[in-house]
Amino acid sequence: MIHHTGSVVVLAVDDSTSPPRVLLERQYRHAAQDYLWELPAGRIDPGEQELKAAKRELLEETGYTANGWRRILKFYASPGFVAETMAVYMATGLRKGVAQPEEDEIIYKRFVNLPAAVRMVTGGTIRDAKTISSVLWLHHHLEQGKFAYKQPPLRKKHR
Repeated sequence: MIHHTGSVVVLAVDDSTSPPRVLLERQYRHAAQDYLWELPAGRIDPGEQELKAAKRELLEETGYTANGWRRILKFYASPGFVAETMAVYMATGLRKGVAQPEEDEIIYKRFVNLPAAVRMVTGGTIRDAKTISSVLWLHHHLEQGKFAYKQPPLRKKHR
């Protein structure tokens, strides 16, 4: 069994459009020996909180920051031999900035509207499990009307 500190995944959603768009990355993965479409993700550093790691990964890999954050999923990546959990955070209210990738990361990014992302999943273009589960989660919840991706406004307390 391989011990792991856990990972975070960021489902970055452009909530200014209808249908919403998700931010996908394309990068080479040696294990797959191919370029894969994925969501931004990365390892949680020892002692680091999930949300802090998610914010760090989104900024490093894409340059984006977000106003709204919500954990939507948590699962085991491959429980047969790796003790790695993956926490998926949805990020909304995106603001563009400058990416800060690690030296060995070459990442191409693109916004894809949700119906097109679902077609990429069902057509086999997206083959990454964390991305498949996150895209389908968002699609299901929006289709069922069970979830509003926009954050409700904060109410001021009356004194």
